[in-house]
Amino acid sequence: MNQISATLQSRPTKSANSEAPSSSTPTPDFALVQEAYDRWAPTYDRSPNPLLHLEEREFGTLIPRLRGKRVLDLACGTGRWIEKLSAQGASVGVGIDYSAAMLRVAESKAAIRGRLVRADCQILPFQASTFDLVVCSFAMGHIRDLEGLARELGRVARTGADILTSDLHPEAYEKGWRTGFRDSRGPLEIETWARTAEDIAGCFCCAGFECRTQISLWLGEPERSIFDRAGKSNLFTAASKVPAILASHFRRVRRASHGTASREQ
Repeated sequence: MNQISATLQSRPTKSANSEAPSSSTPTPDFALVQEAYDRWAPTYDRSPNPLLHLEEREFGTLIPRLRGKRVLDLACGTGRWIEKLSAQGASVGVGIDYSAAMLRVAESKAAIRGRLVRADCQILPFQASTFDLVVCSFAMGHIRDLEGLARELGRVARTGADILTSDLHPEAYEKGWRTGFRDSRGPLEIETWARTAEDIAGCFCCAGFECRTQISLWLGEPERSIFDRAGKSNLFTAASKVPAILASHFRRVRRASHGTASREQ
């Protein structure tokens, strides 16, 4: 069980809510984003991942009808979402990522071959008002300049376009969860900037979006078997009591909006 798997056990933080680390749990190494994802790429699709499973079963309900739409999978990694979105009828589907190793894995998938671009997410190689939908899955926490990213998405998104994002929930981060994985070299934690739901909504509203909703997603019974298969059944109950993912839905409007989010818990 990978991604955010080191996250499912609390680690030492300055938070008063964090638990003391187990002496048997090795301290993870720390890596910059591109370095970490290049290292993770060969095994990324192979290990069952409870957070990705949760995201797919809940996040998908926010996706609008895609027939005739132009969609962008921002920080697409191995192409998980662009493959799904293309299969749902999008007229144009493009995945963009900066990790060449992740894109090599994505290129091996026939359905999205030729639809992938290596570029910086904050300097998108597309004309203004290109996309009807942008999905950004588990990536915003790796981007230092979130305001700059929101402005760039405001440039390439058409008026009325939807932006769907997911990331590790701020409360989970406060509890000591972190984005990371374990391979033959040991555990690795990936560079991340923690933000509140309000911080994220504020960046997008200032860039010409309105916040339609922000939803807390919790691990549930459908994810229990992933813990069981990984031999980590003992972690499931505690993990399911913490909001695991923050999913956000923004919509591009003609002028900047400073409206507040509609929150569901």
